Amino acid sequence: MKLPTDLLAGKKGLVVGIANQHSIAAGCASAFAGAGAELAVTYLNDKAKPYVEPVAEAVGSEIFMPLDVEADGQLDAVFDAIEQRWGRLDFVLHSIAYCPIEDLHGRVVDCSREGFGRAMDVSVHSFVRMAKRAEPLMVDGGCLLTVSYYGAEKVVDHYNVMGPVKAALEAVTQYMAAELGPKGIRVNALSPGPIATRAASGIAHFDALIDEARERAPQQRLVTLEEVGAMAACLVSGFARSVTGNVAYVDGGYHVMS
Repeated sequence: MKLPTDLLAGKKGLVVGIANQHSIAAGCASAFAGAGAELAVTYLNDKAKPYVEPVAEAVGSEIFMPLDVEADGQLDAVFDAIEQRWGRLDFVLHSIAYCPIEDLHGRVVDCSREGFGRAMDVSVHSFVRMAKRAEPLMVDGGCLLTVSYYGAEKVVDHYNVMGPVKAALEAVTQYMAAELGPKGIRVNALSPGPIATRAASGIAHFDALIDEARERAPQQRLVTLEEVGAMAACLVSGFARSVTGNVAYVDGGYHVMS
């Protein structure tokens, strides 16, 4: 899927959440760069760095820094580096989520207080914190983009507590869109169909979820990283300047099925 190489020419964006070349965030970063954007890319920690660095190099990332949103000071350091190098920011992709495995694999009613709090902090409130830091840098407006899933809207077997967490993420997206709209800052969520990523592998019975999506989606196929990336690039571009507070499904139509 070929995007215009000048679609995002002159735009500067931050991509958070690449785990490896198969990540949704990696597909989006590739699309952004291919459309002409200059990128800052983060990696979780030293263990993750060797898997993220090849992606950062492939997209010509000008800023490559660690970012663990649970570590004090790291988010500020990333935005300080962006301010010092670029002085502004046009878009942010937030593609991170986390829940302790014992809480992720259990029932919602059995989720621990600590597990629920960490899932909400990493998966939702980190997006709020990024928006707050991005706001003063988006001097000419911009776009904040996060990644959700259909389990936010309907109960999906084995998605468990991440369903309520993603529902909160979508609600935050809508409220921030209303608050930041007067400044020309748009806030949207991507909702891709299931893709075999490292993060998705933590969901119990993920293979069954993949098979169901392939069988029940009107297009009867799975979506690709390139297709999700293309939608992300369009959403952060000027072509989507009137689109905000939106959940953009990229799932072959699966979400319309009862």
